[in-house]
Amino acid sequence: MDPISNEITIARPREEVFDYLADIANHAEFSDHFMVDWRLTREDTYGVGAGARWKAKMRFNRFPWGDSTIVEADRPRRIVEVGRYGKFNRIRTVTVYELEPAAGGGTRLHFTFESERKIRTDALADRRGWTKRKLRKAMRRLRSILEEDYGRGTRPTIAGGPRKPATGSPFRG
Repeated sequence: MDPISNEITIARPREEVFDYLADIANHAEFSDHFMVDWRLTREDTYGVGAGARWKAKMRFNRFPWGDSTIVEADRPRRIVEVGRYGKFNRIRTVTVYELEPAAGGGTRLHFTFESERKIRTDALADRRGWTKRKLRKAMRRLRSILEEDYGRGTRPTIAGGPRKPATGSPFRG
C-alpha cells in the first residue's frame, strides 16, 4: 500500500526528540486518542527490541489488538518500528521516524507509516483515511508535549509494579 507520510517541525533539539521517541512507553502519551490499553513487552522500554501491544479504538473493529517493536535506532537520525495488527496479526506495519535539524535549533520530523495487507478483506481493518487523520493528530500532540509539556496522556507501566532485586530468593542456584 502507499505509505502515509507526515512532516512536522518541533522546536526542540534533535537528540531530545530522538530520546523521547526511542522510548516506546512514551508513544502511548501522544497516541492514546486512538491506541489504548498499552502493554509493554519487556522491562527495558528504550531502544532496539523495546515493544508494546495496544488496542486500536476503531468502531466496528473485531480484531483491535496490534503490536510494534523498535528494530532500528540510529541516534539521532532514524527510528524504525515494525509491527502487526488485524485478524491473526496478518497486516504488517512499518513506521519510520526520520529526524533532521531545522532552523533555530529545532527538529524536522518526517513520519512514515506503511501497512501491507495479506488478503483483500484486510482492507476492512486497514482504514487508510481514519489512520491518516489519527496519525496527523498524534504528531501534533507529540509537538505540544515536547514544546509546551502540554497534552500528556498516561504512560504504560510494567505489570506487577516496580522490580526488586532477587536477593533472598529460594530459587538461587
